[in-house]
Amino acid sequence: MKIKDDFILRKVADSYVVIPVNQMTLNFNGIINLNETGAFLFENLQKGISEQDLLQKMLDEYEVDVQTAKTDIENFVKKAEDADILE
Repeated sequence: MKIKDDFILRKVADSYVVIPVNQMTLNFNGIINLNETGAFLFENLQKGISEQDLLQKMLDEYEVDVQTAKTDIENFVKKAEDADILE
């Protein structure tokens, strides 16, 4: 899985936002707000990563059980697909 190159993550004050760039600015209206965990997932997905590797990174980074991490990743991926930001 990989985030499309036409989206960038920026930290604004205590929040994280995803902003479209290049051609995507014509097709995507608005921004996406993320919390710290969402920003962590976004940054890893920018590099291109398998869901299993993403799960392991999340378990290494946060004190969370496997099922909670899987659910969080699935929810994030679903929302990213709905927003059409994944390749």
